[in-house]
Amino acid sequence: MTKLTKETQAEISQVTNATIKTMLEHRSVRDYTDEPISVEMLEAVLEAGRAVSTSNYMQSVSVVRITDRQQRIKFHQISNGMSEEQYNEAIAEGKKLAHPYVLEAPEYLVFCMDTHRHSQIEPAAQLDWIEVLIIAAVDVALYAQNVLAAAESLGLGGVYIGSMRNDIERAGEVIKAPKHVVPLFGMCLGHPSDSPKNDTTKPRLPLSVLVSENQYQPATEAQIEDFNQAVVDYYVEQRGEGTHPDWKDQVKKVFGAPVRPHVMDYLNKQGFAKR
Repeated sequence: MTKLTKETQAEISQVTNATIKTMLEHRSVRDYTDEPISVEMLEAVLEAGRAVSTSNYMQSVSVVRITDRQQRIKFHQISNGMSEEQYNEAIAEGKKLAHPYVLEAPEYLVFCMDTHRHSQIEPAAQLDWIEVLIIAAVDVALYAQNVLAAAESLGLGGVYIGSMRNDIERAGEVIKAPKHVVPLFGMCLGHPSDSPKNDTTKPRLPLSVLVSENQYQPATEAQIEDFNQAVVDYYVEQRGEGTHPDWKDQVKKVFGAPVRPHVMDYLNKQGFAKR
């Protein structure tokens, strides 16, 4: 079971509320109207992020709001894996570039691991342990998801931008990140347009795969194949008959080769994950 059946939906509806309904209807929104997000709305969703749980009360997160057009362009270059020169050449040739929403979204936020303020308090702080990186990364993810959930509850939509790590060091330079600060990902936010591309929700692994009791249970081959077929069916429904990547293809593409190996060097440079 990869999508909610009518029976499951009926069971959930007996215990649901507006919060759960909003979360279950989550989808990535990449196309927005020109309407800006009001100051009050933006502050409300950021406050929702600030209220999230934080490991050891360290609050190892910072958010940089990108309002400068030239900085947006630089982040668009990074998401496309292009230097400034390559980017300008592509624009001059009229090429259609990926991730246009990085430029067009009313808001673009950069979420950072931040232990810089801790080094200000304790210059001898041992911030280079792997555990500190885990603490900070979890804090950032929790903060960001609270922001997105709050935004969706207000009728906004958004999408995470992991492609910012295509050149994580350059991203850090754009925001002038000091030592002990690392930009992890971006987030576009805005009012969703009527574009059909905003109306799709990809299948998710079922609870029978994700949740075990008392001890870890690996997914069975049958469960993987069932989900794989659900992904194929999704792409056929969205794009029509033809050859489409299934989930196993996507796993092999992402994890079948080195995954942004340059990130470790930058983490070390910024004082993270040295031991």
